[in-house]
Amino acid sequence: MKEYTFREVIAQAMSEEMRKDESIYLVGEEVAEYNGAYKASKGMLDEFGPKRVIDAPIAELGFTGIAVGSAMNGNRPIVEYMTFNFSMVAIDQIINNAAKMYQMSGGQWNIPIVFRGPTASAGQLGATHSQAFESWYANCPGLKVVVPSNPYDAKGLLKTAIQDNDPVIFMESEQMYGDKMEIPEEEYYIPIGKADIKKEGKDVTLVSFGKIMKLAMQAAADLEKDGISVEVIDLRTVRPLDYDTILESVKKTNRLVILEEAWPFASVASEITYMVQQKAFDYLDAPIKRITTPDAPAPYSAALFAEWFPKLEKVKEEIKKAMYIKA
Repeated sequence: MKEYTFREVIAQAMSEEMRKDESIYLVGEEVAEYNGAYKASKGMLDEFGPKRVIDAPIAELGFTGIAVGSAMNGNRPIVEYMTFNFSMVAIDQIINNAAKMYQMSGGQWNIPIVFRGPTASAGQLGATHSQAFESWYANCPGLKVVVPSNPYDAKGLLKTAIQDNDPVIFMESEQMYGDKMEIPEEEYYIPIGKADIKKEGKDVTLVSFGKIMKLAMQAAADLEKDGISVEVIDLRTVRPLDYDTILESVKKTNRLVILEEAWPFASVASEITYMVQQKAFDYLDAPIKRITTPDAPAPYSAALFAEWFPKLEKVKEEIKKAMYIKA
């Protein structure tokens, strides 16, 4: 085991797969000469050359379309967006081409492509650079959506995503690139579509994913001191969503709280809430609690942003409410 940062394991995962398969290449803004906007492709240009690590112009629609076309012709592109906010420029290519081509061609064309980059907020970057699009992409059949919360999961999931024959949306966080974790020296893969129970508990189930998992784990640790046992589930994959792990946990704890950095309407939390009440209603001893950002764009002001982003105390308060404990 050796300690690596999140950005380092992203580069490792891509490089390990590229060494095995010459059809895999990386394309995006500043991925080559600059070693990536977040240094997540550091050293890759030197190893693989400009034909496989390609600096693209600031034209997401263009280089995404080229990548989709190349995937139809036998390549396995990795497309990096400087942020998924910029993927909106290319959403026609992602939704109407990559996601639908397999069905529309009657199975003649797979689209083995990974779209990756940061999602959600990263501090004082304003409303147009602080959006979480997990539920948007997860709403579209034909796409898989992966949102790791730590370096270990990120490496194993990205390697699996690169080998997948379908398009995968791989969402990271600018605020996690410096996170460090011990990573095995031997090769490993993590299956897409399998959640991970990060902490076992018996009183209440707390479900989350992505960088806000840190808040979930801190809340669980704090409440443990108060005698409240929280089971924490990291979804890791938003689509396909591991309903079974959530349902089994709810059947054990009889309570559910969902924490998500996204707007509340049609969120991932909304889908989980529906499925749990549909399949485990009789096991619930309290209404399901949902913690999201307010239904408003992210503010630029630091003071307002602090109010907009879900707070640790709010998470603990909602967990206590689910247990009918006066906060």
